Amino acid sequence: MFALVAIAALLALHEFWLLARAHAPLSLAGYIGAALALVGAELSGFDWMVGGVLATLPLAFSLKVVSRTRQAPTAAVSTTVLGAVWIGLGLAFLILIRAIPSDGRLLLFTVLLAVWAGDTLAYLGGRLLGRHKMAPSTSPGKTWEGFVFGAAATVFVSFVALYKQHYLTIGQSIVLGVVLAIAAPLGDLFESLMKRDAGVKDSGRLLGGHGGMLDRLDAFLFAAPAAYFAILALT
Repeated sequence: MFALVAIAALLALHEFWLLARAHAPLSLAGYIGAALALVGAELSGFDWMVGGVLATLPLAFSLKVVSRTRQAPTAAVSTTVLGAVWIGLGLAFLILIRAIPSDGRLLLFTVLLAVWAGDTLAYLGGRLLGRHKMAPSTSPGKTWEGFVFGAAATVFVSFVALYKQHYLTIGQSIVLGVVLAIAAPLGDLFESLMKRDAGVKDSGRLLGGHGGMLDRLDAFLFAAPAAYFAILALT
């Protein structure tokens, strides 16, 4: 689990540095901060995860001091911290979900399957019935009709996985599904905003027609933190 998440984070961060190269991100500081967040989550949980990612700021500042690039320090440091927090911290929450006592594996697979189901049904629903654009200036392909289809699929998967396995009540499983149904599309839209700012369609070509690693992970970078805190609140 840790190895897969670490590889995914490395690839996604590389794609983000390319998207944000106009701001001259201090990529070494971002890689270190994200790695510390992942290691902290794996070894010691939430506190060390946060402590690890916070190291990105002083590291980025230190590198900027000795750097010879003329890019504004505000842009360079801010972009570096954004990458480490958005990608490193977002993926680290998957590790925290997996580490929840007794039912971490069930919860992790529920989050993964619910988000994937929502994304798939949102695409199909949008293609079949989509008429009303959700965010035309950010992601023209997304529609409110697709969102409704995707949200229904996400809630259904959460209900089946968690209520039927006697982990949550009906109401709790539906609440978690709603949280995921809102957070995952927001993660997708956030990445779309980053790509639009960079003037590209996909974050990379690693997965061919499916884009880059960041294109596949964007929904989880918002959904995983939201799911973790929702689970803590519900249980």
